[in-house]
Amino acid sequence: MSNESNPIRIVIADEHPIFRQDLRRSLESEPGLHILGEACDANGTLELARQNKPDILMIDFALCQQFEVRALNDSGSRLTPVRVVVTVGAIEKSQLVEAFRRGAHGVVLKQSTPGVLLKSIQSVMAGQYWLERESVGVLVEALRESFTQGNGRKSAKDYGLTRREVDIITKIASGRSNKEVGEEFAISERTVKHHLTNIFGKVGVSSRLQLALFAVNQHFMTGSTPALALHSVQSDDDV
Repeated sequence: MSNESNPIRIVIADEHPIFRQDLRRSLESEPGLHILGEACDANGTLELARQNKPDILMIDFALCQQFEVRALNDSGSRLTPVRVVVTVGAIEKSQLVEAFRRGAHGVVLKQSTPGVLLKSIQSVMAGQYWLERESVGVLVEALRESFTQGNGRKSAKDYGLTRREVDIITKIASGRSNKEVGEEFAISERTVKHHLTNIFGKVGVSSRLQLALFAVNQHFMTGSTPALALHSVQSDDDV
């Protein structure tokens, strides 16, 4: 995971200096973490990311909205992939959905203890999505509402999904990595990625987390609660 000789490198981005200082103190109290710097706006965040190439960007929700748009529109940007943990003042449906739709790997409360902050960072670095267990239900409810307002509940056949694709969806939603899915079905990781690309297009999602929520909403999951399924979903760079 990390150690003091190979720490997880972090950039903090938030408009409020007091929160940045508090967050920095909390993170620096944990071994294996190294704070590369702080930013108070989108431009500063991009500059720090370019110069320091962090493993983790801990960014305020409001700044996250600006950061994604600016990064995507900056044709000269050659940012090394960074895992994003969004910090929020309260768990609100709209912010959870927006954060994950924008590509966040985790959402954590600003008032979280140093231990929870560390756990969120370690989980994201391990290739998982992070959301405190008590907040998973809020996200599931919000996504179910959005699915209902859109296509509602349909069968696998309505989406044009094959039996193999449904099997892959359930495995991904249960937390399997591409490698594990490939081994289980005796296919290559490349074939798994090809299947996922097709699945994403058919059901209208863009990440493994959204696919897991889709599986929960469509009742593809059996013997697994939404909280357990979503908490273990691997990010695998979303394909």
